[in-house]
Amino acid sequence: MNKTELVEHMAKHAEISKAAAGRALESLMGAVKATLKKGGTVALVGFGTFAVGKRAARVGRNPKTGAALKIKAAKVPKFRPGKGLKEALNK
Repeated sequence: MNKTELVEHMAKHAEISKAAAGRALESLMGAVKATLKKGGTVALVGFGTFAVGKRAARVGRNPKTGAALKIKAAKVPKFRPGKGLKEALNK
């Protein structure tokens, strides 16, 4: 499912316009991004939790030349599925 299909699904099931569903989805994604950027977490009970993880700096290899190169430390988004989502997938 892509973003357009998700907006259509939301509009149909919530009985709202596609434009309103699109704004709602953009708002949700914006709120998650802003919260993660501040280092917080977003917990949606029954669905899952979005959080920020840290990846340490490390040495990698260029696949073409085999030369070593430094990879900087980075913050990465992480998602932990909730109990409700896990149960829905295993029914």
